[in-house]
Amino acid sequence: MSTSDDAPRPLVDQSVLDRLRDELEEEEGYSRVFVGNFIDFLPQRLGRLRLALTTGDLEGSMDAVLSLKTSSQMVGAERLAGLALELENEIRTEARHADMAVALPRLAATYLRPITQCSRQTMHRLQAQCCPGAKR
Repeated sequence: MSTSDDAPRPLVDQSVLDRLRDELEEEEGYSRVFVGNFIDFLPQRLGRLRLALTTGDLEGSMDAVLSLKTSSQMVGAERLAGLALELENEIRTEARHADMAVALPRLAATYLRPITQCSRQTMHRLQAQCCPGAKR
């Protein structure tokens, strides 16, 4: 895995959450529901990604990694979105040159642990930042 620069991305970009609150009229609580849905569906997204990568399913892998990347970007989960982007780029590169039945499980071995760890950290941070007073 490589990073685009030396400094790690923030787990959660507070400005994205602030913009989400503004756009979704926070007085109605929509941003909490939106972030809550992201948190609730994150294990399912990770499961789909794990299954697609480990079974060598190129189409499923791209669908799952794009879903993870896009949903992460929408809630400001910058580090998780960055990992998903790196994986997406690797999948695209491997799709041009490699046997997917071998390449995708190899990418799973490289990326799934850091993505899973980052997703846990991100969930905790989102709960703390989006829902003040939540257990930290």
